[in-house]
Amino acid sequence: MNLIKKILSKVFIYTVMLFTVTVSLFPIIWVVSSSFKTNGQILTQPFGLPTALDFSPYVKVFTQYNFTVYTLNSLFIAVVATLFALMIYALAAYVLAKFNFKGKSLFFILFTLTLLVPGHTKAQPIFSLILNLNLYDTRLALILVYLSNGMALSIFILKAAYQTVPKEMSEAALIDGASFWQIFSRIHVPLVKSGLVTAGILMFLGNWNEYFYAMLLTSSKATRTLPLALGFFTETFSYNYTEMFAALTIVIIPSIIIYTLAQEQIQKSVASSGVKG
Repeated sequence: MNLIKKILSKVFIYTVMLFTVTVSLFPIIWVVSSSFKTNGQILTQPFGLPTALDFSPYVKVFTQYNFTVYTLNSLFIAVVATLFALMIYALAAYVLAKFNFKGKSLFFILFTLTLLVPGHTKAQPIFSLILNLNLYDTRLALILVYLSNGMALSIFILKAAYQTVPKEMSEAALIDGASFWQIFSRIHVPLVKSGLVTAGILMFLGNWNEYFYAMLLTSSKATRTLPLALGFFTETFSYNYTEMFAALTIVIIPSIIIYTLAQEQIQKSVASSGVKG
């Protein structure tokens, strides 16, 4: 009887897992597969496999629709904003985790409360500020705005990661004459690598996929990002399904690759945050 229960339990678990994986991966596989089909095949055999791997839609998307510029814009803005934000939040989380000062709890609460504020509610003051700084329709405007993306979650993750480092290590280094920067960069940063990777990946993906502020703060093709370009593309060329699916694939595949490569570090960070959080 116990054996039957174990078998039924495993069957149920694997069925749920298979269903979840199928529901999650099917849309992605369908989009990528459709990018190699002709318009006729997409309409007549929407769930069939492509008969050949034709990369011409991708070539057309990059050569005819300026997607090279949009991709480079998105990559540059997302990388620069993520790196600067990571440096700032790594220091902020380190101070919150390892130092005691008046108002420490209040600062942490204020940081985390930003999770409750809808991003669009900040649109008017941000737009006015960017106009007053004469930064409208520039990459710098988006970089400055994207610096705040993921602030609360990043500080929460990094603070939990720093708390896993024994304070005795910092005290020993301080006795040996190490400075604040040496303790931070040589002891804590290497030990919280998984937390830094997790926070960086989450911020990068948020910046890479951001649409609203890219639409609000840019107007020319020279500064247009990939998600915004994709919106214009699908509205203008929605009848050309093959190239539309190729453009969609260009947007989603980098995110999947980055997450897959950093999956182990993210899991470690989530586990350590759960233990110490």
